[in-house]
Parts: sequence; C-alpha cells; structure tokens
Amino acid sequence: MFPGSATDRLAPLAHIDTLQCSQVAIKHEKSFMIVESQHQAERHTLISPDCTICKDCLLELFDPQDRRYHYPFINCTNCGPRFTIIQDIPYDRANTTMASFQMCPDCQQEYRDPSNRRFHAQPDACARCGPQVSFSTHPAILRQSSTTDSIEQAAAQLAQGAVLALKGLGGYHLACNALDEGAVQRLRQRKQREAKPFALMVATLEVAQQFCQISAEEATLLQSHRRPIVLLRQYPEAQVAPGVAPGHQTLGIMLPYTPLHYVLFEKCRRLFDARQPVILVMTSGNRSDEPIAYQDEDARERLGPISDGMLAHNREIFIRCDDSIVRQTTAGPQILRRSRGYVPEPLNLPWSISTPILACGAQLKNTFCLAKERQAFVSHHIGDLENLETLLAFKAGIAHFQRIFDITPQVVVHDLHPDYLSTHYALELDLPLIGVQHHHAHIASVMIEHGLTEPVIGVAADGSGYGPDGAIWGGEILVADLCTFQRRFHLTYMPLPGGEQAIRQPWRMAGAYLYAAYGTDFERLTIPFTQQMKRTAWKTLEQMIERKLNCPATSSLGRLCDAVAALLGLRSEVQYEGQAAIELEQLAATNPTIAHPYPFELLAQTGEIDVLPMIRTIVDDLSHKMPVAQIAQRFHLTIAHLLANACNEVREQSGLQKVALSGGIFQNRLIVEELVRILHTQSFAVYLNQKVPANDGGLSLGQLAIAAAQLRGEKAVLHT
Repeated sequence: MFPGSATDRLAPLAHIDTLQCSQVAIKHEKSFMIVESQHQAERHTLISPDCTICKDCLLELFDPQDRRYHYPFINCTNCGPRFTIIQDIPYDRANTTMASFQMCPDCQQEYRDPSNRRFHAQPDACARCGPQVSFSTHPAILRQSSTTDSIEQAAAQLAQGAVLALKGLGGYHLACNALDEGAVQRLRQRKQREAKPFALMVATLEVAQQFCQISAEEATLLQSHRRPIVLLRQYPEAQVAPGVAPGHQTLGIMLPYTPLHYVLFEKCRRLFDARQPVILVMTSGNRSDEPIAYQDEDARERLGPISDGMLAHNREIFIRCDDSIVRQTTAGPQILRRSRGYVPEPLNLPWSISTPILACGAQLKNTFCLAKERQAFVSHHIGDLENLETLLAFKAGIAHFQRIFDITPQVVVHDLHPDYLSTHYALELDLPLIGVQHHHAHIASVMIEHGLTEPVIGVAADGSGYGPDGAIWGGEILVADLCTFQRRFHLTYMPLPGGEQAIRQPWRMAGAYLYAAYGTDFERLTIPFTQQMKRTAWKTLEQMIERKLNCPATSSLGRLCDAVAALLGLRSEVQYEGQAAIELEQLAATNPTIAHPYPFELLAQTGEIDVLPMIRTIVDDLSHKMPVAQIAQRFHLTIAHLLANACNEVREQSGLQKVALSGGIFQNRLIVEELVRILHTQSFAVYLNQKVPANDGGLSLGQLAIAAAQLRGEKAVLHT
C-alpha cells in the first residue's frame, strides 16, 4: 500500500481510524456483489451523523433539466439524513422512517447500480415516490398566497413578517425575517424567550460576511459537512433586528444544510426586499426550557400558539437532534453544543473496556454516554433536566442508543449531586453504581479526548458542582488522573445567599462579596450598585449571611463573574443561565486598551485563592468613575493570571507540566485565550476540550472515562 493512497480515495464522509492488512486466499469469484444485511448476535455497525447536502446533489437541485429539480429531499450516499431517521440496525431502508416510501423504478435502478452515487443510499427518493412538503397557516391571520407551491407560500408569509414553524432534520425550527424587528419581538414574546440570542441562517458565506467578521477557520467551520451554528463577531453597523441578540457583539450563524432550506432561500430571495440580503432567524422549535419539537402532532400543539404557519413534511423524525454550536478561538475550535452533524460519531478510548458502561451526565446541558470495547458514544444534546418532557427525552435517548449500538450497560455512573434527576435515574436502574465528582469529570473529559492517562494539573471552573465536603465547588485547581484527584487550590468559600435564588439574582452574590470585603460598612459605599438597592433587601441579605440561613458555601468562579457583573450595573437578575457572565465578557471585549490584573492572593497553606483584594480595588475604580469596560477587561485578565499562578504553585509542588482546562467558564473567549497564552509562555502543555463541550455537555464522557479507569484497577499514584 502506498503512503496516503487510502485517504486520497476516501468517500466524502469517510475517515480512517486504523489500517489492518491481512492475506486471504484467492476465491476465484467472478463478480462483485453486496448481499442483504444479516442480523448478527452482536452489532458493530456505526451510524453516520446527519450531514449537509453535497455539491453534486446541490447542482441537481437547481438544474431545471434534472428530475429532482427543487425536490426538497434530494440526497445520496454522500449526504442527507442518517441518525435522525434510523430506528434500528442494520442500516437498511426498512429500519428507517423511509420504510413507508416505496422507491419508483428510476430510484430503484439508481439504488441497485454500484456505479451510481445513490447505490444503497437508504433515504433515496424523488418527487414521484418520496416525502412531500405541506404548508398551512392559521386562517385570517396573514394574507394568503395564490401559489400552490408550499415552500413558496412559506417564503411569502416570511416576507409579510410571519413567524413560521419549519420541520428540519432533527426537529422543528421557528423562523422569521431577522431584519424585521416586529417579527423578532413577536417570536420572543410567544416563545417566552426574553433575552437569549437567536440563531440565524443565511444562504451563503458571502451573505454571512456582510454581517460578521469571518476568519478562514470560521469559514471552514461554517461550510463543513456538519453545518453547525458558528459564533461570529458581528460588525457594529450590522443591520439585523436589535432583538436578535440584545447586548451581544456576536451572532450565531449557520448555512443551509437541507435541500428544503436551499429551496426556501431561493424563494425568499425572489419575494423579499431586493435591496436587503435574506437572513432568517432559525431557532429551536420549542418554548423556553422545553425540548425541541420533532413529532408533527406535538409540534402542532406546542408550536401552533407560537407560529403563524407551519412548513412540514411527511418524513418522520425518529430521534430529535438540535443544531450544534461551535466557535473558533486562538486556542483552537470549541464545541459549545455537540448534536446534529457530530452525533453519534464515537470517541475512541485509550484502551478497551470489558464492562459496558452508561454515564448519565449532569442536570444542565445534559448528555449521556454509553461505551463498549474502545468506543464511547456521547449522546446528542438533551438539555436541562428540569421538566418531565426533557426527562422523558433523556430516557428515550438512552433506550435508543442501547438498541442501535447493542450496549447493555453493566455499570452506571452518576454525578455526586443527590438532587440531579440524572442521579435519580441512575439509582433506579438496579445496577452497580459509580459516583463521580463533577469537576473531576470535567478534567477527565479533556484527558480522554487527548489520550492522557498520567496525572495532570486540572483547572475546573464553572457555575456549580457538588463537592465531597457538601459545598458548591466551581473554581478548582486539581491534580488528577483518570481514577482519583486531589484539590490543591480553590476560590475562597463565599456564602450563596438564598441558594438557587442567588444564581437567578446576581446582586445577591455581589452583596455577599461586599459583605466579606467590608463587613456591615458595605452599605455605605458610594458606588451606584449600593446606592440603587433597597435597604430592606440589604438588611435581609446581611441577616442571612450572619445567621447562615440558606447560605451554602461556594467556591464558584461563575458566581464571582455574576457578582462583578452586578457590581458594574450590568445585570441584577438573569433570564437564562450564564447571562450575567456573558454580558460581562461582551463588555470587556469593547475595551480598546490593554489593562493590568487586579491584586489577589494565593494562600498556599490553606489552598485558597483570595479575590477580596480585587473586589476592593474594583469598588475603588467604581468610586473614581473608571470606565466599566476597562474594569471588566481587568477582571478577565485577573482571572487568567490567578489561575496561571495557581498552576505554577502546583507545578512547584508536583513537577507536573500538563494542564487540562474544562468547565463552563472556558466558554469565555477572553479568559481561555489569555490563560492559554500565559501558560504557553510559562512552558506548560495545555489541553482543552475540542470534541465535546467544556460545559456540562461534556461531563458524561468524563464520568465514563473515570469509571472505565477505576474498573481497570489502574489507579495511578498522584504526585505530592
């Protein structure tokens, strides 16, 4: 075999994991054939993710002479639906939601011809024999279109300012004209989504470049066959409706990935205002905190009150799958949500496991993970396990993965938090249990991605995770391997006044930090934050802290970000998780000058990181009316420096050179880029999540890695 010859001839969606060569005896066969799939005792077939329409199908889609001209379900072996339509394996048409569509003679001929690119393409179809679209509107709401073309009707309604429900690959979207503020606000009100940014879809890279700065790496992500939503820095003069991404300097943009999307944009281009580009809001089809709608009857019930009309089709979606979200940083690409286009590709373990394992993940941004032998299958994005619908989706997803990958778990892994619904599910399974600490799992997710089995310095930073001491952790410097960990540094514990209420109301954490820094004198500080708050609220907060009433201890860096955001007047209450920290980052990014870090202390004897010197200096800056953008930038710089200094202290004690960074804080571009820069200048080898999210969406992989290592009995000795 010549070097590179195998990869040079790969099919567009194929990749090689390993190459094995063996000699076989000549059998003197006279023809090549593919025989019907056989049901095997054990299943090893992998399933492709859903992927975007390929270039060949796209050419045919817009060729008036082609028999599939404008057919919105065109596909071949190189593109189209996979994961979301598969009901069982082997991957044959009879085991997909295409089973009810009998191929016409022309499609059947393509399907059986080895020289045709539709040879054994299971979703193959055309307008004569395949799925069809339909469009319906609520009577008397909008002006009806005279055309009978369903997609053109939908385009005409979008041009009028309608909010539509559109059925895609993994579920429904809610769509409207992103340049129409009235339409955007109607969508926000109906969806009950007050502030969280909406995702957008544009027809081409060139249109996206009219609204955002796009690097070569970001262009590659946008145009990849996975077609994720890519977070891009928008131009200040970008004319999208203000309600699309209020308070944000970034837009989440994706390109079309189904032929239906492409045909819709073609129709919109002819019906919209020719002086403006076509850019559509394309957000998940759900109400806030609910899973995405993917079944037609459920979509009509839940999305009917939100939308003015529905563009649907009669190809069933078997498993829901949200859009994936990624972004490019100077430290490399980051996946913020791993779902359509990526799932269910397996991740390789560094060793084979003898016991099949189920890891149940976290409460927020939940995914689960199943593994056997050397393959770990991290699920699609499930969401926050806070209601019955999402919990049922979690359970149904596990059952589906067990079936299609033939994995019957013998061990179940869970987070230590006793109130997580994923933990409750694990306890109900009557299987051997392994409990894994939240932040250890974060670090393990990075280690297993990069094949690291030796001890590392782990920086785990997020909003909250249950600590073995019963406190709420979230700003941790660990020494960890895949079996055990030791906590070396952490942010000094602070009270969390009101528990969960403090997460929704960042002003409480700001008050807690001020109380710690100034005692009862904090009420007399001459800064806008203290002057604008009601005295009764301060008194209640003070009494809660003094009496330790509903004030669990926390070392969370996420809560520190909340406190600083509240001090700067950005956000006293939040509508979605992480909003205050996100807005603080957005503000810091607007500061044109390079600041220097605030003071802090590393207390080596207690392992605490004391940030009260920083809080006092921030208060001084506010008293002197320092620009809040400059304060926000200095804060981010300070976080990067204190984490780097803590890593240096641990290296002095342990000799470890490798640093793994994980947790939701490392979705903050300013912190991650500055921290990685500093660590590299100090000769550390730095590892980050790139295949799974750094947030809790990657936690299930880390849980599974720890359980697998512990079951192997290879507990490494930690350096001291």
